[in-house]
Amino acid sequence: MNTNNINVNGFTENLWKDKLPQTGISIFALMSGLARREKAVNLSQGFPDFDIDPELIRLVNVYMKKGYNQYAPMPGVPELRQAIARKIKNSYNRIIDRETEITVTAGATQALFVLISAWVHPGDEVIVFEPAYDSYVPVIRLNSGKPVYIRLQKPAFSINWDEVENKITSRTRLIIVNTPNNPGGYVFSDKDWKRLEKIAAKYSLAVLSDEVYEHIVFDGLPHRSILQYPELYKQGAAVFSFGKTFHATGWKTGYIVAPPRITALARKIHQFNVFAVNTPVQYALAEYMQNENHYNKLPDFYQEKRDYFINALQGSRWQPVPTHGTYFIALDYSRISDEPDFDFARRLTRDHKVASIPMSFFYHNRFDQQLLRFCFAKRKETLDKALEILSGI
Repeated sequence: MNTNNINVNGFTENLWKDKLPQTGISIFALMSGLARREKAVNLSQGFPDFDIDPELIRLVNVYMKKGYNQYAPMPGVPELRQAIARKIKNSYNRIIDRETEITVTAGATQALFVLISAWVHPGDEVIVFEPAYDSYVPVIRLNSGKPVYIRLQKPAFSINWDEVENKITSRTRLIIVNTPNNPGGYVFSDKDWKRLEKIAAKYSLAVLSDEVYEHIVFDGLPHRSILQYPELYKQGAAVFSFGKTFHATGWKTGYIVAPPRITALARKIHQFNVFAVNTPVQYALAEYMQNENHYNKLPDFYQEKRDYFINALQGSRWQPVPTHGTYFIALDYSRISDEPDFDFARRLTRDHKVASIPMSFFYHNRFDQQLLRFCFAKRKETLDKALEILSGI
């Protein structure tokens, strides 16, 4: 009998052992909650506050009334997977098999969970670039892997590939990349992908490409996908999001594109994680995607908002950090205050009624550069209210 466990009300202490002892409430929930309490303009959490296309709502209703309300096939309805394959052919000039390479998931975060869980085994090392989306590392740890952190380089938040190669060991299993990068706004170049392709081949590494902001790229830059690099795709996978593309984050619908052998591994976990995704939404998306303008016009739509945001702050003490993708922008407040970013973000919310995300929370060691992240996927009246306040500080 193990006498090292403390008995608490009839239960041993190890029954309550925390698998993520370093993880608390997310900064997104914390700042959004503070924004609600303070009745502040919420530019913290990444979701649009404008309506999605009424046509998409109508199509969901159509398929509900047609009776498409029971479980969908585990990989996703065939019509949607075919629509995704067609979109990939049009966007990236790559032919994908809907049966063996596409899996519809309950949002991109679930897709990331599935792929990381499929790849990472106890003791495996995973390279993570910071600032990083906050779901990567907890899933690595849940699978008893070890995150290896590499800091993106300011001002562009680009990658030093020599540093990447120096961090690789015999235990390195996976590299996670995110383009366009949230929250840095960096967009991978052809040079980035080709260097990564050489590194992955040299060290036999898997690559997980988080591409949820694929259609939100600015300044005439193309979005380059892992799907365009055949040798790299052989040992990788891409994750995409309908929520980001069609302004419907609450629908939690995304998908994985991966070679057949990786798809098979991912589906083993997916089937016991959520099994299937909302049926009428899948059919509605399949029909809605027949019009390519529904996603091809997004870069211009969001660049207009980005430029409006930046131009409105000219002459203020805020210093925008260049962003070429996503619907976020980082602002340097060092000419306003020398407070730590978390303290300043809370004060900005309480005293000035604008909520943001302190950038240090995208780093494992809370690296503070006096930057706050703001979401500009908002209606003009929302942005105007926030920008009037920010410009006056």
